[in-house]
Amino acid sequence: MGILEVKGVGKRFGGLQALSEVNLSVKENTVHAIIGPNGAGKSTLLNCLVGKLIPDTGSVMFDGQSVLGRSPHEINQMGISRVFQTPEIFGDLTVMENVMIPCFAKRDGSFELNAISPTRKHGDIRDMAEQMLIDVNMQDKRNMQASSMSRGDKRRLEMAMCLVQKPRLLLLDEPTAGMARADTNNTIDLLKEINETRDITMAIIEHDMHVVFSLAQRITVLAQGTPLVEETPDNIKGHPKVREAYLGEAQV
Repeated sequence: MGILEVKGVGKRFGGLQALSEVNLSVKENTVHAIIGPNGAGKSTLLNCLVGKLIPDTGSVMFDGQSVLGRSPHEINQMGISRVFQTPEIFGDLTVMENVMIPCFAKRDGSFELNAISPTRKHGDIRDMAEQMLIDVNMQDKRNMQASSMSRGDKRRLEMAMCLVQKPRLLLLDEPTAGMARADTNNTIDLLKEINETRDITMAIIEHDMHVVFSLAQRITVLAQGTPLVEETPDNIKGHPKVREAYLGEAQV
């Protein structure tokens, strides 16, 4: 049993069957990549995992509890955080303020930056944020306005905002999209360090195969909403079903 278990998930939009009988098991403390051509159903599956969509059929279990019917905030409270394709940060706030914000989350998912948490003092939260910035090597940018940073640094800041919440599962939707190669490599190194030192499980959707093969221990390939192959990276390379999905013809 994995920490995340997807069984028989299907999702239809009008006449389009976006997902069909998707089964997926993500083992604890691993990095599991989900890849496939455009339109394969990757983003639809991710949205089912974080509460943005409710599948028509099947189940999604995290650590033995169903995520179906829960709001995105409730799923976050269960220990699941998501990193979006475009970094979700507060551009008009400083880097430090961005990292502090998740610590002030209310039960309904809203934030009160100037409120005092009933369980944590403001100073304690600042100390937590300061340590997190050190951990992701952004302490020298604590007072910068977030909107002024590069895309790579915005991604690193978003990671810090997720990590300060101490998630057990991190879902990443193309975390290196739009990055220069140097920023991509820095993000790969950061994700490796997070997985290895914090025991955080990751499920990642990514088109860049350099990223996939640098990080993943298991890879699931989707095509037209259906899983084709789930294998180790070495066994995915050159797999005839994978080549057929991407190239449109089977490898003889």
